[in-house]
Amino acid sequence: MVYETGNETVDDALERVMAGERLDRTDGVALMAQPTDALAEAGAAVRDHFGDGTVDACSIVNAKAGNCAEDCGFCAQSVHFDTGIDTYGFLGPEKVLEAAKRAERDGAQRFGIVVAEKGVSKEHRPDEWEEVLESIRRVRDECDLEVDASLGILTEEEAAILAEEGINHYNHNIETSPNYFPEIVDSHSFEDRVKTLEVAKEAGMDLCAGVILGMGESPTDRVEAAIALQDIGISSLPVNVLNPVAGTPLAEQGVDISTEEIVKTVAVYKLLHPESRVRLTGGREVNLAPDEQHLPLEAGADGLLTGDYLTTGGQSPGKDLEIVERAGLEPNTDTNDFDPEAVKARHSETAESSSETASMGAEPSDD
Repeated sequence: MVYETGNETVDDALERVMAGERLDRTDGVALMAQPTDALAEAGAAVRDHFGDGTVDACSIVNAKAGNCAEDCGFCAQSVHFDTGIDTYGFLGPEKVLEAAKRAERDGAQRFGIVVAEKGVSKEHRPDEWEEVLESIRRVRDECDLEVDASLGILTEEEAAILAEEGINHYNHNIETSPNYFPEIVDSHSFEDRVKTLEVAKEAGMDLCAGVILGMGESPTDRVEAAIALQDIGISSLPVNVLNPVAGTPLAEQGVDISTEEIVKTVAVYKLLHPESRVRLTGGREVNLAPDEQHLPLEAGADGLLTGDYLTTGGQSPGKDLEIVERAGLEPNTDTNDFDPEAVKARHSETAESSSETASMGAEPSDD
């Protein structure tokens, strides 16, 4: 089948992608300058050609919150910034399993165990390490979910153990381009993050690594981040959009990206990563209006992070399913064969119940 958008630059890139060619930095920069509508059409064509027409949903648990020694300028969990978030040590296997079962009921296909620290250490925190492993085993054995993890920097030994325990994807975002990274983080380097991804991949885990848009980076930075991910070799590319948390350096700067730029970047990422899931993750609800949230899906995205995020709330899985449907797509049910209508109904009932409770408890009006 021949796909044509009517834009010569986009159509040339699209034809090459369909033929199995990998686009490069020059292609990506040229594509970023093209009209959004043509790019969105091309991104959708690539997704339909290489994918299965479904949107894959993942969910996460913030299994250890706050007091992280790193100074990432966007992160509410850094000990360097006064953000007022709740902090706690590792939740333990029972609470992690409880969160996983909730994600399973809500239609997630994969579940990520996330900790806020430079790295879970088998050597320096052996008790915590064993709790992490036991949590992985409980979720793996008791839920119909793929188990993922985001545990920071890994040694080769730790990566091998995680792979043996059945971790499917290891998440370690690169955040932005190599050139812009030092503007966001001082306490470690871009190369440190790449090294961890290489260690995880060598151990046999698939990689989930992506970016945060709207931190002041240029369109070229967005392309260069995607090219770096090509070189690493990933199967899931999470696209976050900055949701500024008061107390972090980037909260003072504010978000620097429009809806059009978000959609355009998603489409270009799909052209640069045709066989990877391009996944919409944190910040999408606060940076896209309710009637815009389907647009990145229509431009080639085929994954979502559903439910709450690490320190901020997300929208309900039922609402996410409605957005998937509005984009003309279907939820993935390969791992967790759930009933989308039951999920939407349950969350609709929960929302109505919450609304009624709030109304009953409201102070009377003076009017």
